[in-house]
Amino acid sequence: MNKALNIIASIQGRANFKLTQEQIFMLSVILVNGGNYLYNLILGRMLGPERFADAAILITFLLVLSFVAMTFQLAVAKYTVLFEGRSLLYFKQRMMKFAILTGFVIGLTVVIFSSSLQKLLNTSSQLMFVIFGCAIPFYFAMSVNRGFFQGSKALKALSWTYKGEMLSRLFLTLALILLFPFHSIHMVSLGIAVSFIVALFPFNYKDFKKRIVFKLTRGQKRSISRFVMITAFYELTQIIINNSDIILVKHYFDSYEAGLYASLAMIGRVLYFLTWMFVMLLLPTVVERKKEGKPTHEILTKYASYIFGIAALTVIGCLLFPNLIINLLFGEQYLSMSHMLWQYALATALFALSNLFAYYYLSLERYFPVVLSAVFGILQVLLVVIWHSSLIEIVQMQIWAMAMLLFTQLGFFIWDYYTSRKSDYPNQQAIHRQ
Repeated sequence: MNKALNIIASIQGRANFKLTQEQIFMLSVILVNGGNYLYNLILGRMLGPERFADAAILITFLLVLSFVAMTFQLAVAKYTVLFEGRSLLYFKQRMMKFAILTGFVIGLTVVIFSSSLQKLLNTSSQLMFVIFGCAIPFYFAMSVNRGFFQGSKALKALSWTYKGEMLSRLFLTLALILLFPFHSIHMVSLGIAVSFIVALFPFNYKDFKKRIVFKLTRGQKRSISRFVMITAFYELTQIIINNSDIILVKHYFDSYEAGLYASLAMIGRVLYFLTWMFVMLLLPTVVERKKEGKPTHEILTKYASYIFGIAALTVIGCLLFPNLIINLLFGEQYLSMSHMLWQYALATALFALSNLFAYYYLSLERYFPVVLSAVFGILQVLLVVIWHSSLIEIVQMQIWAMAMLLFTQLGFFIWDYYTSRKSDYPNQQAIHRQ
């Protein structure tokens, strides 16, 4: 008996391993993306194509908001790595005030123009925009909180904010729709609004209780302002690339076709959100290595290889089993979009890869790739505005634009890599002679 217990104990000891914070965060991101995906799928099935088109507009607004708020999250993440002590607390307090003010202005704008938004986007409700707009300041406060967790690599706390947002939105929205089915689109908007508040936690109130008297240097202020402005500019290009297609389809096509296209976008975009975790891990790692004077190229190539592998498997799966995927996820009423699934996944894959290059150089305060993204984001919109005779044509215009963007981003990286190696070569030779 004792022998048996000893054997079991030794097996448990060997099997007892501890996950790192990075591994926990990656698993949490997969869980959150799965939950968000389930949320979209259930809405698509419960509401049908026409009502889902309205819900898709709210989800698109949520994505747009996440890109705008990402400016604050990335800025806080970067300077959390660079600052410490009183300077860090002062910076956090200033960014929180600025974020809440920005959220209030944007939220008030959405509420004031809710009637115009209803007419422009052909939605069935004005109130859904009012509810959404009232909750926007909470989302911006949450982004500052997440930025601190990201920069300090408190990945467990960061993962909890994402899980809280996803779980509250999923279960509350579904419960509200079941209780009030005749006001389903308002319930979707209310569920999104409440999830913004839940996502604020965990929140460290102590950092904001005391007023910190501190002055940043002129150089620090200039660096922060430049980074925030460039990041905001890049997030604007993200909004254009990632969301303009749904808005333009809602404008050019009827509600039924817009709902079908929205289902296609929700399936294709799972790849983008799955690979987003690598961007989250990339920025603080690159900033820290640069601060220590270490090379950073291998960080980019490592995460790019991960994204390429995930993208290749996703596109091949969508090419081989489109009917199965759409039928399982959204149902038979959406099957007419199956032939376009792999092409939308390809467009998303190209964008996800080029996005990694842009964020890499953004973390190094080198902004040419950001300009490239803006140019090709505008090009994508122009291509869709000119060629939109069918939904498949809209998807193909995105493929062309994103392929050209990735090609130029990759070309810049290769040029930069070999240029930096040449500039380092004389120093290496001098060290070798010594």
